Amino acid sequence: MTEYKTIKVENLDIFYRESGDVNKPTMVLFHGFPSASHMFRNLMPELEDRFHLIAPDYPGFGQSESPDHTKFEYTFDHLSEIMGKFLEKLSINKFYMYVFDYGAPIGFKIAVKHPDWIKRIISQNGNVYQEGLGSKWATRQDFWDNPTEEKRSSYKNAFAPETIIGQYTFGTREGVVSPDGYMLDIAYTHGKDYDQRQLDLIFDYQNNIKSYPIFQKYLRENQPKLLAVWGKNDPSFIYPGAEAFKKDDKNVEVDLVDSGHFALETHAKVIASMIKSFF
Repeated sequence: MTEYKTIKVENLDIFYRESGDVNKPTMVLFHGFPSASHMFRNLMPELEDRFHLIAPDYPGFGQSESPDHTKFEYTFDHLSEIMGKFLEKLSINKFYMYVFDYGAPIGFKIAVKHPDWIKRIISQNGNVYQEGLGSKWATRQDFWDNPTEEKRSSYKNAFAPETIIGQYTFGTREGVVSPDGYMLDIAYTHGKDYDQRQLDLIFDYQNNIKSYPIFQKYLRENQPKLLAVWGKNDPSFIYPGAEAFKKDDKNVEVDLVDSGHFALETHAKVIASMIKSFF
């Protein structure tokens, strides 16, 4: 049974889901954009017989507190710092790490800082290589290199309803993706200050790409057992990003599933089976 909890971290209410036996290995699941821990709602029941599962919402996402962007630094360094303190508050210092989308830089920043915390890694469309960047990133590079208020405002389309629905459904067969996930994500976009905090993070994403060599160095030096499972039709983080892990880590298995960015929406049971088989 999944339980729904909130804990104070740095004076912020951080929401998280927890399931499984605390005496079994812990797996921490780091969600992506524009979602929150509900993206793991189908995966957690499939894994709770083998793992103790923790899935937090970052500040500014889901059910966690969302400070005003003028009073809180919405950067990936800051989110990873808060998530690290969240884990310390729960006395979690040895865990399997599942990263997806935004969860990849957040999780890998924690891994770089605390390599002894990480037992194994599952990266599901969680990119840390130039090879994994789809064509949209060229446009974002122009925004990062030459930022203007007009360009910043244009990125509100990244969380328009039609964009969010497309993130879920592109690359999947018609009728196989439930509307539950994307409708909840769309509902969250109506929260106060949502657009500004997300635009802050879109601008800061450039620093994640600059950190790719640091993440790759972590892999080379620590050689964690890593499962790269990818929705192969994802246009945002393309599947060569999964294959690229093999350049730096000899303990990698790559599995491609016939899905898009949010592969758990269609392949939660399949991905759970892959995790249990590999680990």
